[in-house]
Amino acid sequence: MPSSAPPPPTASHLAPPTTPVPPTTPVPATTPVPPTTPVPATTPVSPPPPVPADRRRWFALAIVMTAAFMDLVDVTIVNIAIPSIKRETGASVSAIQWITAGYALAFAAGLITGGRLGDIYGRKRLFLIGIGGFTLASALCGFAGSPETLVAARVLQGATAALMVPQVLSIVHATFPAHERGKVFGLFGAIVGLGAVSGPLLGALLTEWDLFGLGWRPIFLINLPVGVAGLLLGAKFITESKAPKTVRLDLVGVALITLAMLMLIYPLTRGHELGWPLWGHLSMVGSLFVFGALVLYQRQKALADGSPLIELSLFRVKSFAAGIAVQLTFGVGLGIFFLVWTLYMQMGLGWSVLRAGTTGIPFSAAVSVAAGISVQKLVPRFGRKVLQAGALLMIAGLLIYLWESEQYGMGITSWQMAVPLVVMGAGMGLIVAPLTDAVLSEVPKEHAGSASGLINTVQQMGTALGLGLVSVVFFGAIGDRLAPEAVGPAFVDAFQQSLWWVAGVLSVIFLVMFALPARPRAHVEGDAN
Repeated sequence: MPSSAPPPPTASHLAPPTTPVPPTTPVPATTPVPPTTPVPATTPVSPPPPVPADRRRWFALAIVMTAAFMDLVDVTIVNIAIPSIKRETGASVSAIQWITAGYALAFAAGLITGGRLGDIYGRKRLFLIGIGGFTLASALCGFAGSPETLVAARVLQGATAALMVPQVLSIVHATFPAHERGKVFGLFGAIVGLGAVSGPLLGALLTEWDLFGLGWRPIFLINLPVGVAGLLLGAKFITESKAPKTVRLDLVGVALITLAMLMLIYPLTRGHELGWPLWGHLSMVGSLFVFGALVLYQRQKALADGSPLIELSLFRVKSFAAGIAVQLTFGVGLGIFFLVWTLYMQMGLGWSVLRAGTTGIPFSAAVSVAAGISVQKLVPRFGRKVLQAGALLMIAGLLIYLWESEQYGMGITSWQMAVPLVVMGAGMGLIVAPLTDAVLSEVPKEHAGSASGLINTVQQMGTALGLGLVSVVFFGAIGDRLAPEAVGPAFVDAFQQSLWWVAGVLSVIFLVMFALPARPRAHVEGDAN
């Protein structure tokens, strides 16, 4: 440095006396053109990259949303066809429950694992494997020749859905910037609500049309063209993403969570049919200890190598922990209501599958409208009060439904049901649309797979628990041997008792929602981008 300093001074000292021209040539120095030209020069260069990225991002969103919608429809579409399946295959009460609960159980047991596999091997890869397997399992369901085969195919369908569905929220979380996720999650919530309530109508139409003489089978076969399209388009438009740090699959954690859920839900599903044996009660109590062992092992695993199946640190985020509790209890309520509602209309009131399906149209419409309004208008202004208002509206709708069921008995009509269904649908729309955003809003991006897997797991666990509880709250209120003329009144009475259970679950949800953030918060980007 000292040796290089002298030359510049000598040059600068010589310059002023001999050349006044450089100072007098301010044209290059003072012309504002050079400083301003870079701005126009760079502006046209930077926009082109985001444009194709944005287009691919929204195409990818449409694909994963369609897959999520297909899964949700598949859960509820089966309920409306249950009487037809029972009649054509001779399925027992236990088989009927397993056709619905088997899917939910396999789905719930595999969701956390599916989310973690996406973090390790790539979310796009696991999504494509999942949607391919789901399509194949749907074909097996559609061509099943016996109740046992149908149950096995439904379990496989749930297991493959567990690979597909966790990647939906993970892909969204990793693909969209923080400022866009609120809108995207709101859209996802609307799709969730629409898928959950449009399934019965679609199932009714497909069953009633009896396409090609296949009866109820098209409710599964309709997934084939949708699945193939999703597989091809997903391979083209979805961008691959993984967890930023290397993690390994926790096989012990997978075994523990699967065992715990089987020990809890299997006795619930079979209990009524088997007369509530002692081993069933012991199994349900034992599941709590297995869940406890899972938590302890996950803590140890996190300290040992940082690759637990469940990222327990997520539960330190208050909004996430509260949202998970809401998802669990909400799943229980919906699991009970949708199956019981279908059995009440078709087997209790003796309605056709088409009449039962079209009766749910006001519900679907109310969910869609309320979901759109809640995310765009209400939640930004009123925060969690919107979700709590949704819970209260659903309770009010249930109470109106109870009053009408008691008032009109077997003579109740579809239009009389419209009022409570609209009130309930509006309440559900206020909850499902903003709930996902509330749960994930403060989750760092590097834990997106684990978080989305947990969200879906607890919701499906709740649904499976609700379906299992149908044995207690619905079939438990119906005698084993009923005269034909007593079947209708017995189903109506059991339906009314079930609604009280659902109202109680929603009351718990209302209270738990006080732990959610009072106002929406900005999403956390995390360190991994």
